[in-house]
Amino acid sequence: MSRRRLELVPTAEDLTQLRDRFAVPGRTAVVMTMGALHEGHATLVRAARERVGDAGFVIVTVFVNPLQFGAGEDLDRYPRTLEADLKIAEQSGADAVFAPSADEVYPGGRPQVRVSAGPMGERLEGAARPGHFDGVLTIVGKMFHLTHPDLALFGQKDAQQLALVRRMVRDLNFGVDIVAVPTVREPDGLALSSRNRYLSPAERRTALALSRALFAGHDRHAAQEALRARALEVPSTHARAEALSAIGESRAAADAHAVAKAVPGAAAAVRAAARTVLDEAARYDPPLELDYVALVDPADFTEIDDDFTGEAVLAVAARVGTTRLIDNLPLTFGTLGAAS
Repeated sequence: MSRRRLELVPTAEDLTQLRDRFAVPGRTAVVMTMGALHEGHATLVRAARERVGDAGFVIVTVFVNPLQFGAGEDLDRYPRTLEADLKIAEQSGADAVFAPSADEVYPGGRPQVRVSAGPMGERLEGAARPGHFDGVLTIVGKMFHLTHPDLALFGQKDAQQLALVRRMVRDLNFGVDIVAVPTVREPDGLALSSRNRYLSPAERRTALALSRALFAGHDRHAAQEALRARALEVPSTHARAEALSAIGESRAAADAHAVAKAVPGAAAAVRAAARTVLDEAARYDPPLELDYVALVDPADFTEIDDDFTGEAVLAVAARVGTTRLIDNLPLTFGTLGAAS
């Protein structure tokens, strides 16, 4: 099938007519954005195209949602780059860019009835930005109704948003498959974000501490998993101590029996490894101002304990200059290995 030409549509009615005109035989995928597209968004669009194939229909939404911005946040200066966005969307495989006006999305002004993110939406990002996730879920729900997708793709970088969207879809029976796409990083490790353009060269160097902190936590977790695996392979306390010493864990080897019973990748040690990097970055010029570093259960974004097993998210948020950045890495506890 030959590729369709990208179409820019401003209303939901135009979008429906476009899809009818194409007589789309396959599934519809949506990638929701606030514009200022970059390679991270392009990766989502390419993943959407791969999921639905040539017979499917891929929609990119571009809408700077005022409900997501609190007092003093950057709604007015949030970048609007529609012409560049259209090029990226087309090159990445989109069929349509749905770029509605505020009146199209909220015809009666800011809605009085909104989706509540509940307790999970009040933690971490929700605590730092009260009401933010209510705004996110309200616009996601609206866009589901306006675009009628079979599946929607979201980046893992916004892990709490992803978890809340999944919960909303499940709790409110939206009937949309939610697909997570891994975080896209620049060569130096910085997670791609539309807000990166606000960083001066010096601020960007400081901002690299976010990803370094996450990978320090990841490395500590992997080392503890390897330590436990090695410890459990040998039966006697003496042999276990020698085995642990051989992999450079002399302190742990002093109490090999305790190590053998320890939970792999203990949460406190992972948090501490990440925090060490972030504390150092607080002394940089310009400094990194830490908001939080957390190791949480993605089911509800509560902090995990040292006896936790399963999927977890190591998340960090900080401000560099006037720019607030977030990042995270998934980890797996209790399976003798870390998720990448």
